[in-house]
Amino acid sequence: MRDLFRFLHRIRNTLLFLGLMVVSLLQLANGNAHHRAQAISSSHALVGTIFSWRSAITDYANLKEVNRRLAQENAEWRNRHSSSYAPVEELFVRINDTIRRQQYSVLTARVVNSTWHKQKNFITLDKGATAGLHDDMGVIGSDGIVGVVRDVSPHFASVISVLSPDVKTSVQVRRTGHFGLLYWDTNDPTTASVIDIPKHARVAVGDTVETSGADRLYPPGVRVGVVIDVAEPPGRQDLAITIRLAQDMTRGGYVYVVNNLQRAEIDSLEQAHDTP
Repeated sequence: MRDLFRFLHRIRNTLLFLGLMVVSLLQLANGNAHHRAQAISSSHALVGTIFSWRSAITDYANLKEVNRRLAQENAEWRNRHSSSYAPVEELFVRINDTIRRQQYSVLTARVVNSTWHKQKNFITLDKGATAGLHDDMGVIGSDGIVGVVRDVSPHFASVISVLSPDVKTSVQVRRTGHFGLLYWDTNDPTTASVIDIPKHARVAVGDTVETSGADRLYPPGVRVGVVIDVAEPPGRQDLAITIRLAQDMTRGGYVYVVNNLQRAEIDSLEQAHDTP
C-alpha cells in the first residue's frame, strides 16, 4: 500500500492534468449543444467499436461449436433427403405421392488426423463403435466421397482414404450413365482415375462423375469429381479417364459416415444365391 501511495504521489501532476482535462471536456460538452452531440456520437462510435471487437472475438471462439451444429444439421438433412430412402411402392398403394423406406442414415464425425502424401493414406475420426460406427461404412465430406471405414475402436475409427489404391469405388458418369471404378493411381491428392468404362462410351472432359450405389457404401448420386482428361490407350479395352476430385482431401473438418440400413439383408440374400 505504501508503494501505491508513493507511485500516486510521483505522478500527481499527471493525474491532476488528466482530471482537469476531463472536467473541461465535460464543461464544454454540457455548455454547448453542438459539442454535446459530437461527444455523444463519438462515445456511441467507441462503444460500438468495442462491442464489435468483443463480438468478433466471441464468434471466433464459438466457431468450433458452430461447425459442430452445422455438421449435425447437415447430417439430419442428409437423413431426410430422398437419396437415403428406397421406394416401397410394392407394399402400398400410391395416391398422388411416393412412399419411401429409409435405406441410408448418416452420422457426423470429425477428422482428427489424416494423410494425403503417402502411397496409402488413412484418416482417423473421433467417433467409434459406441457411436454406431463399424467397418465397411462409406464416408463422405461436404463436397464428395472421402473413403471407407476400415477399423473401429470404442471411440475412434480408421478410414481408408480414396487416396489409396486399396479403395475401388463404384462410380458412374452422370451424362452417359456408364459405370466404372474409382482408382487412385495418380499420386496427386487432387486427382484420381476412373477405370473399366468401355472405349465406345462417349465420355468428355467436363462430365460429372458420381457414385452409382452399386457397392452399397454410398447413396447413388454423391458427387465424386469432374473429368479432366480422356484417353484411349492401345492394348486396353477401357478408357483412361482422369478426374479432379470434388472433395479436398488435404483438408480436415467434419465428415459424414453413411450407414446402409438394408445392407445386411442384401448381403445375406446374395450369399444365399452364391451357396451351391
